[in-house]
Amino acid sequence: MTTHQPRTARRHRTVTERDIELFTEMSGDRNPLHYDAELAAASRFGGIVVQGGVTSALLNALVAEDLPGPGSVFLEVSWRFLAPVRPGDVITASATELASRTDKPVTTLATRITNQDGVVVLDGTAVVWRDPVVAAHHS
Repeated sequence: MTTHQPRTARRHRTVTERDIELFTEMSGDRNPLHYDAELAAASRFGGIVVQGGVTSALLNALVAEDLPGPGSVFLEVSWRFLAPVRPGDVITASATELASRTDKPVTTLATRITNQDGVVVLDGTAVVWRDPVVAAHHS
């Protein structure tokens, strides 16, 4: 792999209760931590939390739309979920290019999501492949 001046991209989103509902509709995840306010308040989280898939989905959009861009798919991710995300939180996903292969369209990214208070809620890395046909069409 070669390294060069890293590129960085960011994307923001306000998380809503509707996001929880949509993710549940798609995934079937009906964990009470996402719906039962009384039970969630008594848990170590102290209240309703959104599914991790809702949080990490912002990185899906960032990779597919911004860095590397259209035609990108994850080959590997290593993410640690470090703090809860709640409805009403404003989360910011960032990706920074760590390395790009010269022999194929594969990029390694440092990935992170923070909330409106600057708390890191997700941290890790991702390896991404970008389809050359789609990339050429969108460049």
